[in-house]
Amino acid sequence: MSALYMIVGTLVALGVLVTFHEFGHFWVARRCGVKVLRFSVGFGMPLLRWHDKKGTEFVVAAIPLGGYVKMLDEREGEVPADQLDQTFNRKSVRQRIAIVSAGPIANFLLAMIFFWVLAMLGSEQVRPVIGAVESGSIAAKAGLSAGQEIIAIDGEPTSGWAAVNLQLVRRLGESGSLQLLVRDQGSTVDSSRELMLDKWLKGADEPDPIRSLGLRPWRPALPPVLAELDPKGPAQAAGLKTGDRLLALDGKSLDDWQQVVDTVRMHPDTKIMLRVERDSAQIDVPVTLAARGEKKAPSGYLGAGVKAVDWPPEMIREVSYGPVAAIGEGARRTWTMSVLTLDSLKKMLFGELSVKNLSGPITIAKVAGASAQSGVADFLNFLAYLSISLGVLNLLPIPVLDGGHLLFYLIEWARGRPLSDRVQGWGIQIGISLVIGVMLLALVNDLSRL
Repeated sequence: MSALYMIVGTLVALGVLVTFHEFGHFWVARRCGVKVLRFSVGFGMPLLRWHDKKGTEFVVAAIPLGGYVKMLDEREGEVPADQLDQTFNRKSVRQRIAIVSAGPIANFLLAMIFFWVLAMLGSEQVRPVIGAVESGSIAAKAGLSAGQEIIAIDGEPTSGWAAVNLQLVRRLGESGSLQLLVRDQGSTVDSSRELMLDKWLKGADEPDPIRSLGLRPWRPALPPVLAELDPKGPAQAAGLKTGDRLLALDGKSLDDWQQVVDTVRMHPDTKIMLRVERDSAQIDVPVTLAARGEKKAPSGYLGAGVKAVDWPPEMIREVSYGPVAAIGEGARRTWTMSVLTLDSLKKMLFGELSVKNLSGPITIAKVAGASAQSGVADFLNFLAYLSISLGVLNLLPIPVLDGGHLLFYLIEWARGRPLSDRVQGWGIQIGISLVIGVMLLALVNDLSRL
């Protein structure tokens, strides 16, 4: 079933985003008087095709990894004299800039629409209350303590842990002061805390911002009673069963599942001894933990889970907006994620963020399937993020991308004449090499995650 979700989720995601992107080019081109020859979603062999009354051919092709809008252009072939005024290359620089930029802009508008819908649907968020602070950590040195709620980070309100994580991600690889506004349990007064960062998580392959500060989110206690097992995991192989209650790990008593998680995570490829209560009897079960994650910093894996418990109502916050207020929230989230995406790319370029965080088609497909399986809200959220990524990447000043064409046209606008075909040809060759290189890197990252 998960494979079906992955296939359908990926096709829907790419279909919607590519269609909307190309429709942006198409819609503005038509209004600038350019004749559109073909509007294609996908590449390769056409699966469906039809024509409209203006002669544009619409195509749904077999390879759903992009699309294109082909416009009448003298550079691509001879054009009848009566259609010269409809060619792309004869339009003014401003019109060509508008046509090229319309695709990425359409992606940002689509993300705003998704975020607008999500803001109106509302969401349940866990209040960002600190459960524990590791001694000697960055958080401990700043005076943070269990029971405090994080109200804002660097002046940005944090309604839940997702917002906390987002604000922390923005500071990855940086040095300097991180400003937190916190509120003690039962108090109405906010106080500030200053956390000092020094090249924080610079180059980390799999950064965990909240944990690296020494913070543990509050959560209700989970009894260490097994409720699910990975059929191919170490727990199943060792003979553990659902319903088993874990009493001790290597002689240390257990009364909460988080103790198991923390200990297992720190011992990849290690043999441990679990004392288990089963059918009112106690038995010792040796388990050899597996390793997950990057080779430089793997974490232990048990392959078991426990049954979730209900959260106290006072720890859950309902966040929703009316139709008008949701417009502003949608625009704000789109802007925030666009800036974050661009900033992350800059940090990768300068080595502040590991390039292993770059994802390719395999990861996108897996996330598409998981979000589609989780529900409409998660899938819309995924589509919004992916649409923003598509918009930002297409605006990068790399020839062959929309941003590269924009760069050429802006130079033409400033100079009063276009760059020579020779220079543009060099630019396109460099652009193709860069794009292929980035795609291969992303694919390698995907394969290493498998």
